Amino acid sequence: MSNSTSSTAPSTLAGVAVVPQPASLEPNGDPFLITANTVIVAGEMARRKAEQLAAWLRPATGFPLPIQPPQAPLSDPRSEIALVLNAGETERGAEGYTLEVQPRRIEIRAATEAGLFYAAQTLRQLLPPQIFASSPPEDSSTVSWLVPGVRIADQPRFGWRGAHLDCCRHFMPLEAVKKFIDTLALHKMNVFHWHLTEDQGWRIEIKRYPRLTEIGGWRKETRVGHERDENVRFDGTPHGGFYTQDEAREVVAYAAERHVAVLPEIEMPGHAMAAISAYPELGNADELDKLVVEAATHWGVFKEVLNVQDTTIEFFKNVLREVIDIFPNKYIHVGGDECPKDEWKQSENAQTRMRELGLKTEDELQSWFIRQMDTFLTENGRTLVGWDEILEGGLAQNAVVMSWRGEEGGIAAAKAGHDVVMAPTTHTYFDYYQSPDRANEPLAIGNGLTLAKVYSYEPIPAELDATQAQHVLGAQCQHWTEYIPTPEQLEYMAFPRTCALSEVLWTPRKQRSYQDFSGRLPTHLQRLQALNVNFRQLDVQ
Repeated sequence: MSNSTSSTAPSTLAGVAVVPQPASLEPNGDPFLITANTVIVAGEMARRKAEQLAAWLRPATGFPLPIQPPQAPLSDPRSEIALVLNAGETERGAEGYTLEVQPRRIEIRAATEAGLFYAAQTLRQLLPPQIFASSPPEDSSTVSWLVPGVRIADQPRFGWRGAHLDCCRHFMPLEAVKKFIDTLALHKMNVFHWHLTEDQGWRIEIKRYPRLTEIGGWRKETRVGHERDENVRFDGTPHGGFYTQDEAREVVAYAAERHVAVLPEIEMPGHAMAAISAYPELGNADELDKLVVEAATHWGVFKEVLNVQDTTIEFFKNVLREVIDIFPNKYIHVGGDECPKDEWKQSENAQTRMRELGLKTEDELQSWFIRQMDTFLTENGRTLVGWDEILEGGLAQNAVVMSWRGEEGGIAAAKAGHDVVMAPTTHTYFDYYQSPDRANEPLAIGNGLTLAKVYSYEPIPAELDATQAQHVLGAQCQHWTEYIPTPEQLEYMAFPRTCALSEVLWTPRKQRSYQDFSGRLPTHLQRLQALNVNFRQLDVQ
């Protein structure tokens, strides 16, 4: 896709380096100085977001920043940051806001708490990068907490602005997950796609089936080096872990405070070796070859998949019952990708099921499996999301397609009237190398995805007309962790590419300019540095 580098794209105002770029940003006179006499003004409805803003600004400034109700005109030397929550402010939509800076008053207006939250994120970025530090500078005279005089009117281009994290290939500690959500929120991303089950590990507690985590949550060792290496080696160290339901609820609440929805993914019918290792009756091994299935110790696509018996369908409905109870998100992801049909072709049970249903191919059998989950989720007030393989054999009635093998699946789904989230490998797989110079990059799965290429992405394919394009909810980046073993490595692979994608998804297309973004990025990286985010340095880009 071509990069939008329209000459109408706004130039960066001096001292202003907001990422993602607001929809409208204009100069508005003299700056505002935050001092020990500054207060935050908010009515009862806006108080929660006022407290959040104060908690962000107090550590670095050292100022009390008390929260006060709206009152009489200002008296010297007091200045104020006012948050106004008004449901009638609908012009900018549910996530939009206006922010006006005058010498003694900053006024933020929005229709919802989400709008106030995103305005507060912008306000933080209008201040010097040191505002993101956890304590005041040693010499307070070196920083002036000036907010440039601007007027911003802002709202996102897309409603789905997401990032996926695979915690199965390598388990990520709870605090790392929370930090990842914080970085998403800073960039006005609003969906955290939490990949919780895989061949290599089952990571979410299901109380009805405790062996899923007791057994399926662990693998005996992990392959060393790249999967393509001829020299096959393993580290000999057990790897695993899982999130309790209480911990998962903690993540959901933490994300909700930052206006990020958590999308859980429970893989089926493929990528299920960890589940089968815990409950062998879910697989096909007893019927076919008597092999004992264990959680996978290396990477790839495996032939071991779920069987299609009624008991297995009911098992996963029971799993989803607990998932629904934990995660309030409207959407539930059931995977559906990379499901080999070898076992089904050999299984008399699977072949009998196909004959009973009048199905001609195993692809249709997978679609039947997914439709069972689609019907179940719909009956429970939820919407199924699946990778684009769920198109093969017929798409479930209410499903949302996440298009990863290019955009073709998304185009087909949108033309058929289904909602789509774009997630193509070409532009959104952040487990890919960040430079063609692989010798100087940490081990990655392959290919190359530079910062510039991420920024060039256009989520709405040219093949869609205006009506079909409305089915494109947005897009998201993917962090598969075969070669991302630590939180630090996750951050290195995520940033600054997530910065670029955030602008793709938030900023109007005609206003996007890679040159302009590149000019703002060094200042933005200073913010990430203050937040102890291990981003990839630009000097090796």
